[in-house]
Amino acid sequence: MHTLNLRGKLYSLSEPQIMGILNVTPDSFYAESRTPDDSHIAQRVDKLISEGADMIDIGGYSSRPGADDVSPEEEKDRLRRGIRVVRSKYPNVPISVDTFRADVAKMCIEEEGADIINDISGGMLDKQMFRTVAHLGVPYILMHMQGTPDSMQVAPNYHNLRNEVMLYFAQRIDSLCQMGAKDIIVDPGFGFGKTLDHNYELLNHLEDFKVFNLPLLVGISRKSMIYKLLNGSPQTSLNGTTVINTISLMKGANILRVHDVKEAVEAKKIYCKMLQK
Repeated sequence: MHTLNLRGKLYSLSEPQIMGILNVTPDSFYAESRTPDDSHIAQRVDKLISEGADMIDIGGYSSRPGADDVSPEEEKDRLRRGIRVVRSKYPNVPISVDTFRADVAKMCIEEEGADIINDISGGMLDKQMFRTVAHLGVPYILMHMQGTPDSMQVAPNYHNLRNEVMLYFAQRIDSLCQMGAKDIIVDPGFGFGKTLDHNYELLNHLEDFKVFNLPLLVGISRKSMIYKLLNGSPQTSLNGTTVINTISLMKGANILRVHDVKEAVEAKKIYCKMLQK
């Protein structure tokens, strides 16, 4: 059974956890998740928690291709506002901050009381990130991405997808452990530098990631791997999201990162009930 050390307290992953997405941005790819001011942030958080979210992931910098650049100071300000709203209403809910910048992550953890760092770049966009994670001693979501948010979907190419992704994780997990980092969470990075076929190949072999004996996070909520296959849009991709979340649970996912908490909680309840029989 996996656990996380959240500020000195053990947090159990004996059951799958639902991570609700809070985007403190004006341009995230799924418009309904955007929260431009404190009142919208509060409403969004209330909805996530009331529907059963176990933890909240706060993002201040959209990673979709073509998104506007955001300065470190603006990102800090957005994340600070998001964390403070969540902490004021739900002081015990674990908070993850979605950032690839070490100084932003450090501020969120040390000054604002966030619990987890969620880095889409796996340390590639800020060479100080791994040392910062090790110094802070907090859980770290290590995601795979080929390229950068601007270039990742131009022409993703792999000689051997699964071997390259697994080697990426093996090397970075080793580096983190040597620096003293603990509580690493693996995220295959669906939609980040991968074609439609790449995404479904990784999904089909999701259980391979258990070789690392680390918690596995899956974030496919309303992504293009769903709506491009089904000729839809982010707005029409809830059913597809639930299908893939259920598949992910059956293949060993420990954390589901989602926009739609209610549906993910229902999938989790059905999955857990099945295991009892």
